[in-house]
Amino acid sequence: MASTTDLLAHDVRGDLSAGTPLLLFGSPMEAAEFATLVSFFPDRPVVTLDPRGAGRNPAGTGPLTPEEHAEDLYRLITALDAGPVDCFGTSGGAVNLLRLAELHPEVLGAVVAHEPPTVVGLPDAEHVLSALEDIVATYHRSGDGPAMAKFIALVLHDGEVDRSYLARPAPDPTAFGLSAEDDGSRTNPLIRNMPACNRYAPDVAALGALGERLVVAVGTGSGDTLAARGGRAVAAAVGVPVAQFPSHHGGFVAGQPGADPEGIALSLRAHVERTTTG
Repeated sequence: MASTTDLLAHDVRGDLSAGTPLLLFGSPMEAAEFATLVSFFPDRPVVTLDPRGAGRNPAGTGPLTPEEHAEDLYRLITALDAGPVDCFGTSGGAVNLLRLAELHPEVLGAVVAHEPPTVVGLPDAEHVLSALEDIVATYHRSGDGPAMAKFIALVLHDGEVDRSYLARPAPDPTAFGLSAEDDGSRTNPLIRNMPACNRYAPDVAALGALGERLVVAVGTGSGDTLAARGGRAVAAAVGVPVAQFPSHHGGFVAGQPGADPEGIALSLRAHVERTTTG
């Protein structure tokens, strides 16, 4: 069993011996962003966590990979010692959950991957990766605000990214409430996960072996944004239907425009119960 010093910062609500735990996590989203979603599962133990490099975990400046995140999750689940756990991973957390399911399926019950932002399988993968690499280069050159403005513009882009995308004028960071000044920090966990997270290629055989335990979910309000298209590409590669969840990429966070955390909780509960009852 992993020692506590090896574990991600995490929070346990409820008695782990009183039912199958439900893990809720994203990347780089911190545990606090799942507070509303947690409230809709009063009948079972729920665990939330801060991913590597984010929140209460040590910061750093080096790149992060899905394999590192998957091993972090494995150590945490093993330390919980509560049997196979059901998981909801969203965004980069969905990629990390899929990688965990490929490496350590025995510790998992239901595997609900919500909008994994992989480009593998997309017809415009080359252009999206170029845009992501430009964001990383901008970050190292100019800092957080200019890079995050480009990131926001990319993830809000609806539809395929063509070869002319990078020829567009760079977005103004102040238009997104960001500073255009470089504060010198290089610890942003989102940028540190790029582009390794987006280069994730599903192991079709390993994921297919999960059977009905695997759910790949996409928000009904996400349109053809990158993460939604990534989710559909993963589902198509594995040969499973796309589960339609309410709202959009961040719809589990109360207060966001168009958010529906209760609706997402209901969908999550229904799919977890379906996969665990057969």
